[in-house]
Amino acid sequence: MSECKAGKLELSPSKSPAVLDTTTWDTDAAIRIVKDFGAETWEGCIAGASKEDSGRAGCLVHSGSLAPSRGDEVALASLPDGQNVFLQVGKTVDSSALGQPLLSLPLPGGKKLGAFPADMPTLRRYLQDINPSKGPRALGGVPRLGIGNRHSTAMWPAIFRAMDAGGFAANAIQNSLRELNLLSDLKDGKPAHENYLFGFGTISEGHTGATFEGLLHAGTIASLKERGFHRFGADADHISVKRGPGGLDRAKRVLDAARDFTFFTLDMSDILDYGALKVSSASESMARFEKAIPDPAIRHDLLGYYGKTRKAAGMMFNFGEAEIARFAAKYWQAFEALGELCSHVRALKDGGAVDIEFSIDENPPDYPTADCITSPNELEFLVLEIQRRHLPITHIAPNFGVEKGFDYRNPDGYEGLESRVRRLTRIASEADLMTDCHSGDDLSKATRRVFGQASGGRINFKISPQLQILFAETLFDVQPELFKFWWDDVYRFVKNEGMRGSAFAKECLAEFAADPRPQPSKKLFHYYCFVSVGRRDEAGQFVNRERLYGDLTEAFQVEYRNRLSTWIGEVAEDIFSVGRQA
Repeated sequence: MSECKAGKLELSPSKSPAVLDTTTWDTDAAIRIVKDFGAETWEGCIAGASKEDSGRAGCLVHSGSLAPSRGDEVALASLPDGQNVFLQVGKTVDSSALGQPLLSLPLPGGKKLGAFPADMPTLRRYLQDINPSKGPRALGGVPRLGIGNRHSTAMWPAIFRAMDAGGFAANAIQNSLRELNLLSDLKDGKPAHENYLFGFGTISEGHTGATFEGLLHAGTIASLKERGFHRFGADADHISVKRGPGGLDRAKRVLDAARDFTFFTLDMSDILDYGALKVSSASESMARFEKAIPDPAIRHDLLGYYGKTRKAAGMMFNFGEAEIARFAAKYWQAFEALGELCSHVRALKDGGAVDIEFSIDENPPDYPTADCITSPNELEFLVLEIQRRHLPITHIAPNFGVEKGFDYRNPDGYEGLESRVRRLTRIASEADLMTDCHSGDDLSKATRRVFGQASGGRINFKISPQLQILFAETLFDVQPELFKFWWDDVYRFVKNEGMRGSAFAKECLAEFAADPRPQPSKKLFHYYCFVSVGRRDEAGQFVNRERLYGDLTEAFQVEYRNRLSTWIGEVAEDIFSVGRQA
């Protein structure tokens, strides 16, 4: 069965991956295929998988997933219809750590072949009880790349290849609330949340079409298909608390959907009081302070705590009352929300290891980036407040002055950037925190090398959009007809946004009118190509996704794997190799 219905959502899972939290969507078909292939044939394939992937007739046992369990052998197998199952050969099939088998077939010598669904509950049991080294895990203070998966299964072969070649760690599963849906919302047919960026246009959340549940599942299955072991985590990125009623509750819903991730980026950028640091007089500072924290006893305790001289990064920070008041006014609401979300994560993970990032790296359009850069005193305040509240934060993403869509362009240049990254990294490191840099792939090689050198390679450096741009460039070269299909959809969207008044959309259309040749480098495609992949119609069904996955040729996939693994390797070298030399 190629089609599958999940609530109100209808899709072909093999052509639209990383949506469902299973790759066994038709158990009757899976049982039939396993039976027809034969128990002894499967046993031979599993025996052969000790050396390499083993199979025939469209059935394949993945050697990277092979692991012992109570004297039996367990492995993941791919079926000809695109499904996966876990297989177990031995004498404990009926009491397997994987749970109840879909079917159990006799084998000589008192053994059995058991087939189990590759759904999330079974995958959890496999990773917990049989082969924990193959799954994502919290990496703590390990430097890494954070690699966004806008085309999920098309990207992981290249990601793991680059990790093998470069020997670096990564959050190899990573995407954000902007790019992912909640599976329950898709099943219920709920329309996507829409945000309007001034001058740019309308952006629908979940624009990759994938879900938090589906991406985690698909990425972990992809890791099982790879030989060897990789140090990787899974980042539920930019879980934003939006201002206004319901913002915190929605963030908790997202955390629930992302419960199997190992890294949570808690983005508080939207609820910061940016104006608090702009006031000049002590009286204005105290007025902001009192508004943010009405309780005088809490204000008194804070002033006493931060009034003490603190030492960090080899310098003495002595916070005056006005500065304490401004910092507290800017961040108090964010810390209150952060505390609630950290408690929610702890409950979801039941005491298990987890990485949590406190992210403040973005700024609203009415405040220029240069005015929102995190100062050393500001970061010291954040570090001390994390410690004072005993929050389980492992990572922090200050505002380094990096902007989405641009290379570093602040007036202080590379000298100022290097000094800032060095100082902020040292402050975080002395508190056993790691700094994170978002939007890293918008930065040039020279800028990346500044980050590598200034941080000593001790950083979580996040990349995402360029992986999709490389996807489009490869499609343009290898499958031009499919690229044209994608281009036409993007063009219609941008034209509509221009008619609705988007200044940037009009600018992009004007550039194209001057040279009307569809190419990935054109601004209208470069900046808006993300809108097409996960677009849904009024009935909640995907419009383009199955073509942009299901119609990819083997030639495309080979070429994309080569280009992407090379580029990721270059980024890793800029960050980690330069950092080690510093």
